[in-house]
Amino acid sequence: MKIDKDHVVTLHYTLTNDQGETLDTSSGGEPLAYLHGGMGIIPGLEKELTGKAVGDQFVVVIRPEDGYGEIREDLYDQVPREAFGDIDKIEVGMQFQAGDPSGNTRMVTIKAVEADVVTVDANHPLAGQVLHFDVKVEDIRPATPEELEHGHPH
Repeated sequence: MKIDKDHVVTLHYTLTNDQGETLDTSSGGEPLAYLHGGMGIIPGLEKELTGKAVGDQFVVVIRPEDGYGEIREDLYDQVPREAFGDIDKIEVGMQFQAGDPSGNTRMVTIKAVEADVVTVDANHPLAGQVLHFDVKVEDIRPATPEELEHGHPH
């Protein structure tokens, strides 16, 4: 069986950056399972997995536009310090969940802290980065009707 739309794929992976630093891995743990075609993984990796079979192992380089996107300056915002309430110590690099005007929640990273204003970045932490995946396909099976309805494997 080959990986195609509406299949549940299970794989092991190691993700590194251009400097060779490991950013994430399933090594030593459970493999990742996702619904192919369900937007559960980044587009560039999903494209590279299409047509692969159980046992296939490969390394792929994903450019930002096929991964988490380029860094968008419009996702930086300056927030009044009082918006952080009772949090005494706010430091560059800290992450918080924040609501947007549409009622959605997203993760933001602190980029700068001044007396009255905090600069936050709502870009994905891996935006703008070239990603290197070492992948091994462990299993492929057709998705169940319930998985297709929910958009993810069970």
